[in-house]
Amino acid sequence: MLEDIISPCKADFAEGVQTVLRGHENRSRRVVLLKGNLVQNSRNSSSGISARVTKGGRNGFSSIGSYTPEAARSVLAAATENALFLDARAKEPGITFPAQPSGLITPHRDIIDFEQKRFIDACREVDAYIEKTYPNLISRRIIYTEDSQDKIIVTSDAASGHVTYPRCYIYVMLTAESKAGVPVELFRAFGGAGSFEDNFSNLESMYPEIDNLYGKLMDKAEGVYAEAGTKTVILGGMMGGMLAHEAVGHTVEADLVIGGSVAGPNLGKRVASDLVSLVDYAHTAFGEEAPLPVFLDDEGVIARDVTLIENGILKGYMNNRDTAERFGMEACGNARAWEFTDEPLIRMRNTAVLPGTSTLEEMIASIDDGYYLIDSGNGQADLTGEFMFGVTLGYEIKKGKLGRALLDTTVSGIAFEMLKSVDMVSNNITWSSSGFCGKKQPMPVGMAGPEMRCKITIGGR
Repeated sequence: MLEDIISPCKADFAEGVQTVLRGHENRSRRVVLLKGNLVQNSRNSSSGISARVTKGGRNGFSSIGSYTPEAARSVLAAATENALFLDARAKEPGITFPAQPSGLITPHRDIIDFEQKRFIDACREVDAYIEKTYPNLISRRIIYTEDSQDKIIVTSDAASGHVTYPRCYIYVMLTAESKAGVPVELFRAFGGAGSFEDNFSNLESMYPEIDNLYGKLMDKAEGVYAEAGTKTVILGGMMGGMLAHEAVGHTVEADLVIGGSVAGPNLGKRVASDLVSLVDYAHTAFGEEAPLPVFLDDEGVIARDVTLIENGILKGYMNNRDTAERFGMEACGNARAWEFTDEPLIRMRNTAVLPGTSTLEEMIASIDDGYYLIDSGNGQADLTGEFMFGVTLGYEIKKGKLGRALLDTTVSGIAFEMLKSVDMVSNNITWSSSGFCGKKQPMPVGMAGPEMRCKITIGGR
């Protein structure tokens, strides 16, 4: 057992230093069918042990690609030596982090390693349904992807535990020819946290949503270009989630605040309308388990929710133990590492704009000339909060009713300015959890939003 290798090593922790020992195993599985042909079939795994030892705020870190008691003792010794070396040569006294609540956190899911053939057969079954039902498509792609992290964490002055993070998805990507003779594409991700059987025991349950995806693709094939300019729009929940993560979430990660993000001078100030609140949820959201629950971070901090924006006011940052001490805030379990070779960084978990009280129907009826922007395929933002997102699915709104579908376009703006224009927020929420955040290391994250009516700059042809 992994615990049997890591847990006894606590007896080897040196006095007077803060220590985290982490045993860490990652797995990934991937299958890709293109028009029924198997074009990718891969399985990967990595495992090892790392130690981070802190003395006076100076970190010593070491890792090794081996999972044995000898390897654990080796990285402990190396990390301790590094930390003591740095502290002895420091010219000024460093920070000593206050102890965190202790305990044993073990709410892990089983990671079940199915044979690859099972994933291939599932993809073939979904592909066969699409080929038979929609023969007019010019291309179709079915992707099965699975990744998991299994971590044993032992600390000197915080919590310890065994946590796992398995998730799997089937992506359905459909391509048709538009009326202009150029390809148009839409995709949908099915799945979530857990194993293959947790998510795909009944593949036929996906088919109504695939039918819906095809209908929207046919709308898009007849679509038109948006009219460029600043418009009144409704951002769909997926777009709201992208905004929450890319344009706002990164600016309120405390290490990026130190790096000069726009959130630094705005703490305690208005950054959105009073209809907008934003929370980074740890493991439970709106009375249910969050899409990618985190119970314990890689510094041994027990995970709790972080309120970032409350009724339009910037209330706080996401922290690790170091930045929490610097800003006089609480560490709430945001320090996570992707591989055993990585030191933990401040990362989002399940970041969501909270729902409001309006219905989508009321919001559409309120717009005389605008757009309903539903899905985004990509996005980017910088530390000023300036963003640009691609829009892969949207519709015109004319005189309070949905009109023609849109061809691919973009939206852009400055998040803390655009959010001040939000004047209606819907009473439902849409989660997305299939992607990775790419902040130096990959990391699975969840993001969500309600529909929001606002002013935004949209691109045209």
